[in-house]
Amino acid sequence: MNKKITIAIDGFSSTGKSTVAKELAKELEYIYVDSGAMYRAVTLFAMQEGFVGTSFFDLGSLLEKLASIQVSFQINTQTSNADMYLNGINVENEIRTLEVSNLVSTVAANSIVRKKLVAIQKEMGKNKGVVMDGRDIGTVVFKDAELKIFMNASADTRAERRYKELKEKGQDVSYEDILKNVVDRDHMDTTRVDSPLVKAEDAIEIDNSNLSRKEQFEMILKLVQDKL
Repeated sequence: MNKKITIAIDGFSSTGKSTVAKELAKELEYIYVDSGAMYRAVTLFAMQEGFVGTSFFDLGSLLEKLASIQVSFQINTQTSNADMYLNGINVENEIRTLEVSNLVSTVAANSIVRKKLVAIQKEMGKNKGVVMDGRDIGTVVFKDAELKIFMNASADTRAERRYKELKEKGQDVSYEDILKNVVDRDHMDTTRVDSPLVKAEDAIEIDNSNLSRKEQFEMILKLVQDKL
């Protein structure tokens, strides 16, 4: 049972990829990597520098500063989760806002940004024993992953989950805005030129619209155990 594998979890926004990936990593004592948090951190940087907004994107200025952007994960001793750090500052809460969600697909669509982050992601998983979730993990980052999962759920279900999550965090959001964000991100993620969101041919698709968190975890854990 000392064998370690690479687990790639892809899927649409708000399908619970990160939640189940964290649970799996904890159960297996694997490294967990939230690739989406890395793109969110770059997006937050671009917002802070005034390079991107709802009606503009100064890509040239972002690319000029790209080399100076450092993203890393550090364990939060209070939650035991791996928080995202941007240039040495914990930005875990800042990257989860609806404002960042509305802009992240725009930034993530750029090939140069993706190349930088994919290189970091590949390095993180070179020794296996990793669970990574995102949009292109099974198709680009870890094409040879022993287990690939593709998660899906209806847009309404995902918007409702996201709405409840943000309200619990005290954010002033509306369900209609969340649903629009979900639909818009689906379109941008699946139609971008570089590494669009697609199900890898050898991925197992799971629609969790009607699955409890426990049911989903047990289903995926069984798939992992079959590979070990």
